[in-house]
Amino acid sequence: MLWVALCWPAPAEGEPAVDLQGPACWALQFTPRVARCGEALRLELAASQRLFGGQAALLSRLAREGCQLGATGVAWASTASAAQALARQHAQAAWADGGEGAGPDPTLVPGLQQPLADALDPLPLEMLDGLRPHADTLHLMGCHRLGEVRRLPRGGLARRFEAGLLAALDQAYGALPEAHTWLSLPETFSARLELAFRVEQAPALLAGAQRLLLQLCGWLQARHAGVLAFTLAWEHDSMRARDVAPGGALTVRTAQPARQAEHLARLLAEHLARVTLAAPAAALRLTADEVQALAPPSGQLWPDARQQAQALDEVLEQMAARLGAERVCRPRACEDHRPEWMQGWQPLDRPLPRTGARLPTLPQPAFLLPAPQRLGLRQHRPMHQGQPLLLLLGPQRVEGGWWHRSTAPLPPGAAAMAPEGATGVVVSHAVARDYWVAWSERAGVLWVFQTRLEGEAGEAWFLHGHFA
Repeated sequence: MLWVALCWPAPAEGEPAVDLQGPACWALQFTPRVARCGEALRLELAASQRLFGGQAALLSRLAREGCQLGATGVAWASTASAAQALARQHAQAAWADGGEGAGPDPTLVPGLQQPLADALDPLPLEMLDGLRPHADTLHLMGCHRLGEVRRLPRGGLARRFEAGLLAALDQAYGALPEAHTWLSLPETFSARLELAFRVEQAPALLAGAQRLLLQLCGWLQARHAGVLAFTLAWEHDSMRARDVAPGGALTVRTAQPARQAEHLARLLAEHLARVTLAAPAAALRLTADEVQALAPPSGQLWPDARQQAQALDEVLEQMAARLGAERVCRPRACEDHRPEWMQGWQPLDRPLPRTGARLPTLPQPAFLLPAPQRLGLRQHRPMHQGQPLLLLLGPQRVEGGWWHRSTAPLPPGAAAMAPEGATGVVVSHAVARDYWVAWSERAGVLWVFQTRLEGEAGEAWFLHGHFA
């Protein structure tokens, strides 16, 4: 088995226990076998190594991201208790070398470089939970290391101390199995972070928000989902002015479900750059508002087109965050038979309809003219560029829009003649057309329609599109 333990600073006497709910959400993306023991998280990773690129890559990532989440000690071993004892020792060594806040060096994480007994024997007694209550007595007996206690007669230890001491030793050295209560993934994500100091500028909130984003992305990975909208809320310092609100919030939307911490951090940075804090912030809270399931990625030989589309979406999201949501739009198919209204535009951050518009069954051109162009007639046949058109396919009746009306500005000189209070002219967008696919020797395949114009006795032909 392969166990990894990550330790956080133990609370001082009288202080509340360390909140590890957020780090636990992050850890559950690697394995469902995550347990909490005191100020540490224990992860069993034997079945996860191949999924995350092998043992070396997995352990390096755990050490690196664990440091970002505030872990002060990281270690791995073949038993959970041994990994936690080594992680505590690792945290103390990092503290002694770098001082407060130094954190562990991911390249020097102990655990598997030597046999388990050789790694545990030099550790102080306080590194193992089961020996901590008896440390003073064992020190009087001349035992200061785990190896020294292990060499004492077991019968004498069993008579003098409670059974938990020998059980803790045996579990750490792999002679007895350990029982754990596995943590479960919450249905929703909401994590809070107390800032180490008051933050007066909104862009500076990103440093603390990145830790919360890492937890969010771990939760999303474990749920096989991506986030469409998340909210970063901040709490103002208690010394704020009376007329200042208790806090503020910022909601960020994505064009596609996302779960990459780097991408979400870039989006958040663009939004924070346009925010001004009313008072210094003392705490942050990150909440996932909209989540959508994602299919897990599959390995393949050729590049995935979806990854290229995802890269484009990320660029567009950053542009929308920088320029404004209303200034970056994307096309949207509409439920309308009229060609001019089959496509609309909407801001990038608005979700697309869950059900797409029905596609037409008959052929339609790839290029539409900005406005239909009227064609001449010769012997009741439409003309284009001086030559008659050959009608190949049709007619296709398109009729609708009787409900669609808009107001156009009054033409120059008509304002004086308009009724009082009139600001424009009501325009109807109703159509009744017969579309044909036509052939022109000079222009190729065209899309034309026939319709009756108001006030004219005959029918008129119009050019509306070109086939590629």
